Amino acid sequence: MFDSLTQRLGGVLSSLRSRGKISSADVENTCQEIHQALLEADVALVVVNEFIELIRQRSLDALPTLQSGTNQAQVIFEIINAALIEILGSQARRVRFAKQGPTVVILAGLQGAGKTTLAGKLAKFYKDQGDTPILVASDLQRPNAVTQLQVVGQSIGVPVFAPEPGNGVGNAVAVAQDGVAFARSKQHNMVIVDTAGRLGVDATLMKEAIAIRDAVNPDEILFVVDAMIGQDAVRTAQAFLDGVGFDGVVLTKMDGDARGGAALSIAHITKRPIMFASTGEKVSDFDIFYPERMASRILGMGDVATLAEQAKRAFDPESSAKLESKFASGEDFTLEDFLEQLQAMSKMGSMSKMLGMLPGAASMKKQIDNFDGSELIRTQAIVQSMTKAERQDPKILNGSRRTRIANGAGRAVSEVNSLVERFSQAQKMMKQMRKGGVPQGMPPALAGMGAGMARPSAGKPIQKKKSKSGNPAKRAAQERG
Repeated sequence: MFDSLTQRLGGVLSSLRSRGKISSADVENTCQEIHQALLEADVALVVVNEFIELIRQRSLDALPTLQSGTNQAQVIFEIINAALIEILGSQARRVRFAKQGPTVVILAGLQGAGKTTLAGKLAKFYKDQGDTPILVASDLQRPNAVTQLQVVGQSIGVPVFAPEPGNGVGNAVAVAQDGVAFARSKQHNMVIVDTAGRLGVDATLMKEAIAIRDAVNPDEILFVVDAMIGQDAVRTAQAFLDGVGFDGVVLTKMDGDARGGAALSIAHITKRPIMFASTGEKVSDFDIFYPERMASRILGMGDVATLAEQAKRAFDPESSAKLESKFASGEDFTLEDFLEQLQAMSKMGSMSKMLGMLPGAASMKKQIDNFDGSELIRTQAIVQSMTKAERQDPKILNGSRRTRIANGAGRAVSEVNSLVERFSQAQKMMKQMRKGGVPQGMPPALAGMGAGMARPSAGKPIQKKKSKSGNPAKRAAQERG
């Protein structure tokens, strides 16, 4: 979402780093360029002005204290990063649980913001942490909203309280009240109430939202907003804040290609924290919103912390421990190990998203966008077509075995050859890492996997360098070839 803004800010900061001593004129030029970049990203003007003034004042105050030998551009960069974190809300916040359950959470927002899907994602998030949420279908206006919530609940194994069919039938306030009472009787510790929205803010919407709020006395009211609607997100949030009130914001559709100004504006204007962010269509594409991590992404520093958390959830602890023990003892990294890593990586979601979290990803946007995510599936198919003995010792893969593997995986023999060659390179890199000699330019954690995943053009086997003939005539013929 912030790709365009990240690229613009990256250019501004690169220009600043190219200077030695930073002057007040340099600060002013930097502020002007950031000002323009934020406006183009659809950030609210009042937020832009306050942000720029904050950077300008802090940077000018810091200039007299900077010594000639220090990295002055880095100091300004840290000031910009700190200011951005403040604008985004400073600290992450989770749902505040009631002392005596159940904890009641109401989701409010316009129709089309993704409340129903978000209700399922929020329920799964807390179910995975050991809580016992229940979903309440109080959106009785939008066609099939109740059915959609029931389908979502069934897919994640969370019960849904839906006594009314919806589609304009039923009393939403009574459903919310009865849902909370039912949750209490069944000892659920969390109730998530999905409410109706409208295409725009109107009196009917506000009246029903206020009535549900007063009837169930929620512990949290979360305003769900589509991050792609730009300036309208801020105006709508302010209208809900004035009419119903809310405790936190949830941003949906953060995986879209909009300019993302809403995320930088809404927390600062409403003085309410962005608590969660939905980053895709899957129920697992959801997490707590960390202002410092989002600031890091926007400034092109990646989000290694989130990437590490996703990897920790995806990789089996026993398999990881076994691989670490193998690595330490000097045993070879086998295709069996490689297959386990591929299967774990596939659980982490889109490879493009994962690569986008690495530092400097903005400068490789074109390559990341063109990354073929189905390569993981094709590679797994090839390895799974091998016998256990072949995975343990790829050296036994002669021509007939490779043909059998290619036929079993539905791939070309050249692709099998390419995978085996690349895997051999990965093994060599793992041995170098064990000796402390990490290959230049290759991150230690990704060195082995990187060699195994890098792929030349489909169908083109890696060409081995041929030795030159000692015969002058033959050598001339080779060079012409």
